[in-house]
Amino acid sequence: MHGWTLVFDLDGTLVDTAPDLAAATNHILERFDLPAVDEKEIRHFVGHGALAMIRGALAAHGRSVNEDELADLFESFLAYYGANIAVKSRPYPGILAQLDALSAQGARLAVCTNKIELHARMLLDALDMTRHFKALTGRDTLGACKPDPRHLTGTIGLARGQVRRAVMIGDSETDIATAKAACVPVVAVDFGYSVEPVTAFAPDIVISHFDELPAAIADLRARAS
Repeated sequence: MHGWTLVFDLDGTLVDTAPDLAAATNHILERFDLPAVDEKEIRHFVGHGALAMIRGALAAHGRSVNEDELADLFESFLAYYGANIAVKSRPYPGILAQLDALSAQGARLAVCTNKIELHARMLLDALDMTRHFKALTGRDTLGACKPDPRHLTGTIGLARGQVRRAVMIGDSETDIATAKAACVPVVAVDFGYSVEPVTAFAPDIVISHFDELPAAIADLRARAS
């Protein structure tokens, strides 16, 4: 594993963040005296960002707002979420053990997320996960964000890795498209927030539990040799 860089998406891949994102969205709905939306509804919007979650939740109640109002709601969402970022968010089963094992085997680990970097760091700090990663980049870190391949290649560079010896691990069409554009093989988890089955986007390998990750990486390394 020495010389290989493994780059993880965050929401829906490393951590199940939907409960706290749903709470932040429902905080916005409270301003309109609207009923809370179910966490399951929010999951479909997580991969598209906070604005999509706000719009989607309002639309579910037949409401819409103009761009100025949306900007104000966005700031309110970010403030609430930042103050409640790890109330119910939890790492997915098996990931902590795998991060320890992969690091011990010499892999460089990194995070490439479309969260803003501040929130990504706050979340990983709260869950005692930051220590595992050589690099962490958000949508505002490098001047480009997924699906722009520069977000992924830039993250690999910050981790002092090489694109030709890297693997992306994600849960969405965006992660898969980013990896393909960067010519990086991609492992997709099927338990994240993708609306469509991840197999529809043709990742190199699909896993259903992080216990399957070492074999998947070994397979991709063998293909590259």
